[in-house]
Amino acid sequence: MLKTPSASAAEATGHAVGVSNDAFKAAMSRLAAGVVLVTAQEPPLDPDDPLAPAGEDVGMTATAFLSVSLDPPLVLVSLREGSRMDDLLDEQPRWAVSVLTESQRHIAGRFAMKGRISDRLLFEDIPYVRGEASGAPLVGGALATLECRTEQRVAAGDHTLVIGRVLTAELPSAEGGPLMYFRGRYRQLG
Repeated sequence: MLKTPSASAAEATGHAVGVSNDAFKAAMSRLAAGVVLVTAQEPPLDPDDPLAPAGEDVGMTATAFLSVSLDPPLVLVSLREGSRMDDLLDEQPRWAVSVLTESQRHIAGRFAMKGRISDRLLFEDIPYVRGEASGAPLVGGALATLECRTEQRVAAGDHTLVIGRVLTAELPSAEGGPLMYFRGRYRQLG
């Protein structure tokens, strides 16, 4: 059983009385979530020069992704505040999401690594196409791909909630089940 902090400890950590980081993390690990790869392309270094090379592709594994609205079609992804993807989506309004299959666990693990400097090598041997609406990589064989444009950014504790309008939605693969995340591990449905 997990212990909860005293009232004074809770005030110091900013948590409500009775909720510790460990208890919160343990409770939330019991919520199964689908796994997606969020991608975006950095803007060119010189946006005024049409011949300037495009920026680097960036990717991030996420489990905090959900549908928000059907009309208009909106989705939400939660990004750690100050992360590379949070900073990029603050300046680049177009991004994409690939819903990963259970056979794409290696992709999820690769883009979940912390502290990496560049994503260039991470994309090297992954089949993808470039989205027409976003310019971002869309993973080949994904269960679904979405291209989005940021509508709103909401500060939420140590995360930023990015709400995006869905510009395109495709179903590139009908094979396999979704990749899930449960109790701190990638899992298969069923």
